[in-house]
Amino acid sequence: MRVAIIPARGGSKRIPRKNIKPFAGLPIMAHSIKAAQESGLFDRIIVTTDDEEIAEVARTYGAEVPFIRPKELSDDHTATIPVIAHAIQTLQKEGSQIDAACCIYATAPFVRAEDIKHAYEALIHHQKSYAFPVTTFPFPIFRGVKRDVEGNIEMFWPEHFATRSQDLPEAYHDVGQFYWGKPEAWLGGIPIFSDAATTIVLPRHLVQDIDTPEDWIRAELMYQVLFPV
Repeated sequence: MRVAIIPARGGSKRIPRKNIKPFAGLPIMAHSIKAAQESGLFDRIIVTTDDEEIAEVARTYGAEVPFIRPKELSDDHTATIPVIAHAIQTLQKEGSQIDAACCIYATAPFVRAEDIKHAYEALIHHQKSYAFPVTTFPFPIFRGVKRDVEGNIEMFWPEHFATRSQDLPEAYHDVGQFYWGKPEAWLGGIPIFSDAATTIVLPRHLVQDIDTPEDWIRAELMYQVLFPV
């Protein structure tokens, strides 16, 4: 069985009620549920939450909420892997035989069904523990600088001051949309950012992390351009 697991706790502070805040006409979490449904890959689509209102929204848009996440896995410091591991363990105790689990973030309105499918194909083809999307940095990170409170700067890699941008290696970062994983990887706590993973590459215009109100505004403007009504 393949299962989508969408983490959506209720205690977001920077953007209150972020996981069910309206985005492009739907609670933002509904976009993740919809992409999972459209992929056609999942036997079950699960939302793991500690919040009854979020649970009700999840059910309204076609996801299951077979359990309420315990409080100790719902604070600001809980990492993704323990949350997904808890969901897998709970489903297994009910008798579910899980072959692969995909964590899809609730605030990822740009996630697409075709990317979920592409990453699953990469997971199987490369026989890895995880598969997830990445994108390129828009500026060479090796030319990056750090700045102190006085405005002074220092290069992270001063040896590359005179290196041409085109001669520097391409750098990538996680897009923060979803992560496929084998159940033994999630349960074993294997790090996602390691040689246990393979990746697919997304264009930068389909990527926007949403952590702050400014991020939210930018994402809404991008969505209007990318997916006009």
